[in-house]
Amino acid sequence: MGSKNKLKRFKENETFKNVLQPTREEVKAGFPLKGKWSEHFGNDNPIVLELGCGKGEYTLGLAEQNARKNFIGIDIKGARFWRGAKTALEEERENVAFLRSQIELIDALFAENEVSEIWITFPDPQIKYKRTKHRMTNGMFLEKYKKVLSPGGLVHLKTDSEFMHGYTLGLLHGLGYEINYANHNVYKNEGSPAEVLNLQTFYEKQYLEKGKPITYIQFKLS
Repeated sequence: MGSKNKLKRFKENETFKNVLQPTREEVKAGFPLKGKWSEHFGNDNPIVLELGCGKGEYTLGLAEQNARKNFIGIDIKGARFWRGAKTALEEERENVAFLRSQIELIDALFAENEVSEIWITFPDPQIKYKRTKHRMTNGMFLEKYKKVLSPGGLVHLKTDSEFMHGYTLGLLHGLGYEINYANHNVYKNEGSPAEVLNLQTFYEKQYLEKGKPITYIQFKLS
């Protein structure tokens, strides 16, 4: 994507009512919507996050299937989720928002027990050992997710990375967290939830065309 297109999208994002772009300093100083996301949506429906939402395809798909839940796609790259935000406005989806921020600030953006579910879709597996601190299911991130999730809240990990799948399963077992469901090839083995099978991102379709298995884990942190 050219720099002109990126700038254009950044400018458009600033006009979208469903896009929030606080600075890191603003978040750390006290994000005004923390604990008050129901005010943004105008209802008390459950809040579901997609972390590293990319273009927002999964956020939109989930929102379309679950009108009684509110969905927030979070990504630091606003030019990516511009498409999802624009589509949500065009389709008048009031239960969708996009938040430009770093994932590590999640516990500064949401209050304890404010989130009912978290989706992590096709994250960078950060395979090199020295990059484990950036891995989105490492111990530090799990603690942050646990803090904002309501009791019994679910975390979903959908990835094409067998490494990420295995790493996360091992970590969850080691920490004693409850694994509801795990599948190393959702399109060949039965039992995966419909929202795992029926929604596919642009990149997921490419992975499938190459014959890569798609894995899925659903787990609880409380």
